[in-house]
Formats: sequence, structure tokens, C-alpha cells
Amino acid sequence: MLYNVVEIQEILPHRFPFLLVDRIISLTPGEYIEAYKNVSISEPVFQGHFPDHPIYPGVMIIEGMAQAGGVLAFKSIKGLTKEEIQQKVVYFMSVDKAKFRVPVTPGDKLVYKIQVLKNKGPVWQLAAKAYVDDKVVAEAELKAMIVDK
Repeated sequence: MLYNVVEIQEILPHRFPFLLVDRIISLTPGEYIEAYKNVSISEPVFQGHFPDHPIYPGVMIIEGMAQAGGVLAFKSIKGLTKEEIQQKVVYFMSVDKAKFRVPVTPGDKLVYKIQVLKNKGPVWQLAAKAYVDDKVVAEAELKAMIVDK
């Protein structure tokens, strides 16, 4: 484990119930990150999606991948201090080629694997995949930008 949830909160502004990354387990700055989220039946989203047949929403999977990508972007900028990170935020710019392959349900460990496709200044283009038990459950190309708050 590289970063636990407390350390992730020092990087990302998200908090419960919208912090969707529990741990960072691998990170190569400028290239790759692997993170995960444990999906629990106690998540507020399951009150309405769907009460008798709980399915973790695809939009939440995309957001979790984007949050992991945000950690990758911040940790790829050389010399950026914790104080400087707290003065910046990652804005989601686009989602392309999104596909949802298998439903995610309570009890699943959702693993995010994100690769940098392109980085130009503050803009990051990422190839993102989400897995449960080594099976791809979702994938997308994401674009984000780091900006001052």
C-alpha cells in the first residue's frame, strides 16, 4: 500500500460519501496508478439504486477512476508540496469510449487501473479500466485538468 484513505484525503478534496478511492496500491509518476474501492451495501447510493437489486452505478465507477487519475496527476508533478496541492483541484473535462461490461455489487473490491495516454501542461488524458476479480467491469478514456481553486 502506498496511500491509505487519510493520505488520499490530503491529495483529493472529496469526502464521504463521494470519496471513491480507499487505497492506492501502485503508482509510477507520469505513467500509471492502481487503486481500489471496497463496495459496501452501506453506501448511500444503494438506497435508490436499486433497493431490491443493488447495483453500483456506472457513473460512480467512472468517478472513482477519475479520482484515482487525479491522484496520479498530482503525484506526477515534481516538487508540488502538500500546501500547493491543497490550493489546486482536478476538473474532469471529458469521458470518451465508456463501456460497462459487468455489474458491480455490494461486497466487490473495485480495482482501478489508470494509464497516462498524454500529458500536456495541466491537461491529462488517461486510459482507465475498472476490475472485479481480475475481470474488466468498466473502461473509459478520461481527460482532466489541474487548476487553481
